[in-house]
Amino acid sequence: MSEDFYEALGVSKDASEEEIQQAYRQKATEYHPDVSDDPDAEEKFKRIKKAKEVLTDEEKRQAYDRMGHERFEQAEKRGGFEDGPGGPGGPGQGPFGGAGGGSFGGGGGMGGIGDIFEEFFGGGGRGGRRAGKDLRTQMEITLQEAYEGTTKEFTAARPTRCSECAGRGHPRDADIGTCRQCNGRGQVRQVQQTPLGRVQQTTTCPECGGDGEVPERECAVCDGSGITREEASLTVDVPAGIEDGQTLRMDGEGAPGERGAPDGDLLIDVSIQSSERYDRDGSDLHVTEAISFPQAVFGDTIRVDHLGGEVELEIPAGTQSGETFRLSGKGMPKLRGRRNGDLHVQARVVTPENLNAEQKESLQQFAEAGGEEVDVSEGFFEKLNELF
Repeated sequence: MSEDFYEALGVSKDASEEEIQQAYRQKATEYHPDVSDDPDAEEKFKRIKKAKEVLTDEEKRQAYDRMGHERFEQAEKRGGFEDGPGGPGGPGQGPFGGAGGGSFGGGGGMGGIGDIFEEFFGGGGRGGRRAGKDLRTQMEITLQEAYEGTTKEFTAARPTRCSECAGRGHPRDADIGTCRQCNGRGQVRQVQQTPLGRVQQTTTCPECGGDGEVPERECAVCDGSGITREEASLTVDVPAGIEDGQTLRMDGEGAPGERGAPDGDLLIDVSIQSSERYDRDGSDLHVTEAISFPQAVFGDTIRVDHLGGEVELEIPAGTQSGETFRLSGKGMPKLRGRRNGDLHVQARVVTPENLNAEQKESLQQFAEAGGEEVDVSEGFFEKLNELF
């Protein structure tokens, strides 16, 4: 049996519309596909959106409570409700159906993900103030900053509440009158004729936006909108171990909501500059370290730089060019772990370019001892490269 709409939102069956709207906003923040890491986020978001749409509509909620979840879902697929006027199978099929299909089925449906984004961040719910939209910007940091974590200052162009009128949309000294459309109630009632009879619906007054009052004149700076655009100086903490393409969220730093509604958030897409020395693979780093021919033959202890400082690495005798060694815990920090990744060091044997007579003689003897007849002065180093 699938989860019913009350369970999906985490509310009781006697929850008020305000409690349902609040639960929806919390769940939507958790499961919105643009911000959630949950692979099933889109489906979950559609589910809670559908639950909110049904439970905040008085008629649909009554039908849902009367029919139960399974019958309601089945009726939805048919485009009507089987216990409407005329009985099962009869014409009319309830207040949301009819021959042309219902609010949920046929041409209604859930809509695309763009509609979902518009609903939550730009549209708001019936009878409520719209929350501010999320804004998005980009930030570039170095690999060293990603390793250590950093605090970055940046500027972002964004809408904000008008400083002249404090977001009210009218001057402080403007006279305020009662809204004529709603008579100060902040809400208006609409009556619709349905197969069940006349249905009354209450919505926010479009004239005063739910305030119940209308100013005599608007703010000259924001033209009554309460919103202006500005360059905001902000500071964000970038956690150690962040990866290229991940997003930071700054709560309440997005576009302002309607008066009385929460502001949106600012989403910061982080990109990390490529490094000349290191290649990154998740929390692991890869680096190439040059060693000499004698070090490869006899072994040695070398010092290797990493993002956190310097560490010793034992090069065993007989090391081959291209051989890789792992330094545990010397890679990048893990965002959700207690230890760092590893540093993989690939040894590259470097062939000497300029030798004195004594060095050439020693290498000549080395080659001859190995059964190689090589003239150090002619093609010796090319031959050495082939050997190592």
